[in-house]
Amino acid sequence: MLELPPLSLYVHVPWCVRKCPYCDFNSHEAPRSNLPEQEYLDALLADLHYDLSYVQGRKLQSIFIGGGTPSLLSAEFYGKLLNQVERMVGFGEGLECTLEANPGTVEAQRFGDFRSAGINRLSLGIQSFNDSFLATLGRIHDGSQAVAAIDICRQAGFDNFNLDIMYALPDQDPAQALADLEQALDFAPTHLSWYQLTLEPNTAFYSSPPRLPDEDTVVAIMDQGLAALQRAGLHRYETSAYARPGRQSIHNRNYWEFGDYIGIGAGASGKVTLLMENRLIRTRKVRQPDHYLSRSGSYVATSDTIAADSLDLEFMMNALRLLDGFDRQLYEARTGRSFSDIQKELESLELSGFLQIQDSRIRPTSRGVLFTNSVLEHFL
Repeated sequence: MLELPPLSLYVHVPWCVRKCPYCDFNSHEAPRSNLPEQEYLDALLADLHYDLSYVQGRKLQSIFIGGGTPSLLSAEFYGKLLNQVERMVGFGEGLECTLEANPGTVEAQRFGDFRSAGINRLSLGIQSFNDSFLATLGRIHDGSQAVAAIDICRQAGFDNFNLDIMYALPDQDPAQALADLEQALDFAPTHLSWYQLTLEPNTAFYSSPPRLPDEDTVVAIMDQGLAALQRAGLHRYETSAYARPGRQSIHNRNYWEFGDYIGIGAGASGKVTLLMENRLIRTRKVRQPDHYLSRSGSYVATSDTIAADSLDLEFMMNALRLLDGFDRQLYEARTGRSFSDIQKELESLELSGFLQIQDSRIRPTSRGVLFTNSVLEHFL
């Protein structure tokens, strides 16, 4: 039987100053006049109200506010939002509340106010400290603003923060990629997301691809970068996530452990266990900001049950991103299925060198991490 997993909340802010050419998220250029903060706050709270039946007696263990560029909105907006979310749902002990922030200097000045509003973790979209690469990526900040934002983040009292750094940028060589990574590590972040630039459909880069480093260069960057991260004391716990002891992202781990999350905001996604109905559903909210703001009823655009024959694949797509993998009990609790249903496939993958099975723990090997798609094909 299914068990109710931990519950998180994802809040989507759909506006950016400018759309980056690599971005495939639901982001839209902000209006020239002031953003409709009060209207969006009212819509978010109404959206959450419609989803309250998904809570099923749980309190939130984490909130993640993503985008878009959430730091475009004021600290007053977030103070009001968090107060109402706590009243409507409730916060668990040690709630992690993350805000994605733009390193632009003007927004960085708000960091202290964000902290006072209840945000206790920042995720800074640095991507690079190199002005040339930042221009290629379409970022609106430069290297000096990125450095200033990190300094202000720490001065504002954030003792838990993530830096996003990309590698394998157009025409980037290993020395340049490692220079970005080493500079990020010099700031001693508690968490670092270090990931390869990929060309996603429906992006400007996909339509007009830039010249990316070849495979040998990417491998050299990864090998040298992993060694640098290890020396700095950041443990790789997920495919592209690294953290100091006790600083893994609670919110992201809940995703990867196939936990539940309610998604509110334009284009937000959710995944929820309906215990009494013995099924799991995925929801997606109305995507366009104008349509979202003008809704008078439910904000759901689609709501679909995860088919029984897709559960194994859905679970594995998440759980095998974690380097410490999953155990038998987690699989059964999250899917409601018997571990024997996948035992044959797991044993075959172990023989092929993709997985390691020890007692009831299943972990991807280094080969399994590199060839995740080959592993997942066994669960199609």
